[in-house]
Amino acid sequence: MRTATISRTTKETEIEVTIDLDGTGVYDVATGVGFFDHMLEQLSRHSLIDITVRAKGDLHIDFHHTVEDVGIALGLAIAKALGDKRGISRYASIELPMDETLTRCAIDVSGRPYLVWKVRFDRDKIGEMDTELFREFFQALAQNGGLTLHLETLYGENNHHIAESTFKALARALRSALAIDPRVAGDLPSTKGRLGD
Repeated sequence: MRTATISRTTKETEIEVTIDLDGTGVYDVATGVGFFDHMLEQLSRHSLIDITVRAKGDLHIDFHHTVEDVGIALGLAIAKALGDKRGISRYASIELPMDETLTRCAIDVSGRPYLVWKVRFDRDKIGEMDTELFREFFQALAQNGGLTLHLETLYGENNHHIAESTFKALARALRSALAIDPRVAGDLPSTKGRLGD
């Protein structure tokens, strides 16, 4: 069972995340940030990872701590659920269209975290969420999940579509990269004999 629960409490947030990597895309998300909830639901649905998130944060200050800390907890949950990563496909990439927008995501579930972020918004907010927080989420997710993650919006005009395409592209890349390859089940996808360094 590739499942995990992470509980994380600081003076700024209380986060609990539960995931099942072999789920069907069932989600139950409540962060207090409406547009962020919508994005996490897209991530779950299109990755087929079951995701439950309960987050309480200092939203009276701003949304930064909540969004970043959910990224941290979700990354930790993915890393924990993967264990030693035996049998996974490891690599995946996709170019995902959403109306006028096209976003590319490439991922290596390597244990070596790195984010390349080439996504631009021309508005400060979508709904009530600051657009600069999307990068913070993906950075926290990559860092704590041990993911090498490249996200690039090749073109797009609608800021909602740009944001949503990044989450959907990540979802479809994760769906492929985390899948167990029956031809190598039980083996590590590395000539080193280990992943992470």
